[in-house]
Amino acid sequence: MTDPTTPVPAAVLAALPVRADGTRLTWRSGGETVVVEPWGRDSVRVRAVVLGDVEDTDWALLPPDSEACDAARVELRADGATLVNGGIRVELTTTTGFSEVVGYEVSHCELAFYDADGRLLLRELDRGGSLQLRARNFRPRLGDDGHTLTASFESDPDEKLYGMGQYQQHVLDLKGSTFELAHRNSQASVPFVMSSGGYGFLWHDPAIGRATFARNRTEWHAESTRQLDYWVTAGRTPAQITRAYADATGHAPMMPERGLGFWQCKLRYWNQEQLLEVAREHRRRGLPLDVIVADFFHWPKMGDYRFEDEFWPDPSVMVAELRDLGVELMVSVWPQVSLESENDSHLRRNNLLVRADRGIDVQMAFQGPSTFLDVTNPETRRWLWETCRRNYGAHGIRTFWLDEAEPEYGVYDYDAFRYHLGPALRVGNVYPQAFARAFYEGQVADGESEVVNLVRCVWAGSQRYGALAWSGDISSTFGDLARQVTAGIHMGVAGIPWFTTDIGGFHRGDVTDPAFHELLVRWFQLGAFSPVMRLHGDRLPQEDVVAADGSPRLASGGPNELWSFGDDVYGVLERYVHLRETLRDYVRDAMRAAHTDGQPVMRGLFHDFPDDARAWDVDDQFLLGPDVLVAPVLTAGARERDVYLPAGARWTDAATGQVHDGGTTVRADAPLDVVPVFLRDGALPQVVGRTTGRVAPGAPVVEASTAGPGAAGPSGAGPSTAGPSTAGATTAGAA
Repeated sequence: MTDPTTPVPAAVLAALPVRADGTRLTWRSGGETVVVEPWGRDSVRVRAVVLGDVEDTDWALLPPDSEACDAARVELRADGATLVNGGIRVELTTTTGFSEVVGYEVSHCELAFYDADGRLLLRELDRGGSLQLRARNFRPRLGDDGHTLTASFESDPDEKLYGMGQYQQHVLDLKGSTFELAHRNSQASVPFVMSSGGYGFLWHDPAIGRATFARNRTEWHAESTRQLDYWVTAGRTPAQITRAYADATGHAPMMPERGLGFWQCKLRYWNQEQLLEVAREHRRRGLPLDVIVADFFHWPKMGDYRFEDEFWPDPSVMVAELRDLGVELMVSVWPQVSLESENDSHLRRNNLLVRADRGIDVQMAFQGPSTFLDVTNPETRRWLWETCRRNYGAHGIRTFWLDEAEPEYGVYDYDAFRYHLGPALRVGNVYPQAFARAFYEGQVADGESEVVNLVRCVWAGSQRYGALAWSGDISSTFGDLARQVTAGIHMGVAGIPWFTTDIGGFHRGDVTDPAFHELLVRWFQLGAFSPVMRLHGDRLPQEDVVAADGSPRLASGGPNELWSFGDDVYGVLERYVHLRETLRDYVRDAMRAAHTDGQPVMRGLFHDFPDDARAWDVDDQFLLGPDVLVAPVLTAGARERDVYLPAGARWTDAATGQVHDGGTTVRADAPLDVVPVFLRDGALPQVVGRTTGRVAPGAPVVEASTAGPGAAGPSGAGPSTAGPSTAGATTAGAA
């Protein structure tokens, strides 16, 4: 390899097809420019553009740590160039020759990526001889300064693929799948994929498009873009790949203490006293509670970004009482602005709204016609935070629910809308990241050091803005419950470690229905071992809401508190919410690993056991952190289930204390009050020591505490110091 600091005669350089500027390689010919350069440890970035220079877009990628690329080196050859950066090697192979079919000289540059052992990871699609295929296929958009683009790669038929964010499907290995690169309610498209073959790939383009992982090729397609832009990293393990990806796009902050316990929510607490009474009842019953939520339409009109006085007469007093109870208030913020909002005129006059490129400029009509804030505009972001600081932050509120973050257009005609940064077709997928960014940057600038905001959608890089993603408005079915397991695993791979779901599902759960009670219990068990445990839903039967003057307001869903579903259900939910408290220290450690090392909190078995071939295919179990294996019950009526225990560890059944060898499948009892949980041997003393302080054959090894009021303190307060109560002690199996 060539030392990039060694001078090379200019005449020699001029004759070579690839130029080097340090370790940055550039090839130009036929109207195309290709740039390949090191971008973080064991990683490279590739960009290509037609008739111009590549742009330094920062959609998700951060500037690389220069020290991570210090050892990178290049070699220039007559037929191309080689770039080596740690564990990845890129080969640029060039050809130039006369083409009889077009009658002039043509040049090509093809890219291939290898690991440190010389094993092929990924290669651009071959031209196919007379087929004359284009791996980088730019096609002009008439009347537009952009292109449609399809980037094609040869496909390893035996690789397994994971990531891509959240799609509502119970599919673990994504090989053979195709994905819309676009956001919808309950769909978060995060275009990062990890291969069992030892690489990670980020499609660094927020354009609406498509990704297809077929057996014969992989294709990434953008409907409208200015350039090709992707990032590749090589890693021997999933942990190495996710670490490099977090370094490249940003680490999540440290999860604040209020994110480790239980969050209570429903659609919707519609007045101040109702919400306070729920928090008081939690304390009367000795139930842990970290966060309670004032959901949407607590405002007069969408886009007012303030409480409606009649129903919320003194928010400062409300927040103060909640703080005394050890509870934080989270408020919902929608990016929609009603045409009747007090802020609509100001926002229109200052071009701070998304614009419809055709037709009447109404973008959604739920509870009246509205448009969306253009949060891709820095001025809009500043205005939004200043308004929310004045109307919410002044009351002591510092946790926000950023709903509708896709954004949820009434009709998903992405080509109909335009943002400050460009047409939605070109930049639309960055919207949820910008929405989270508006609050994070505003809060941090105001001195807030503990940011966590719930967001209904995310994109690459959202994690660095304190975004807690939830899986959207899903239905109350066992099928939807199963889909949340794979969604959480894929979100973790895609670099979004903070993940939660609406416990019980959002749509159509009837609080009087025994079938829903079973689903709720099983979902609550999943929630207790999720990164964030949050109860929410639009329950039946609904409650009408009317103002003092007789005018209607948005209805409220039915009751959704732990005690709302009968004594039998309450007995189970009560014990699991206490169980979550015993896991607080362990979850905090898992969150710290996400913050410092980029590791997912909720992860597939393959993440920690990549040498176990079966671990790559288990789609109905997951690991919470490295040491707690959770096998939720995902089928109505099931009272037992098979659990695969990965090879390379011994596993202790949390319900019975029985120890099993890894690499085996066991049949676990799962009556309605039991979720099968197994604890990994290597860290068993640390996990159990923090919860019960004892391990004995046949004895329960995860125990709950009935800590009293204030046990789940506000952000910054530690876990309860109250010891476990004999009466309240339960196991994960018996909880």
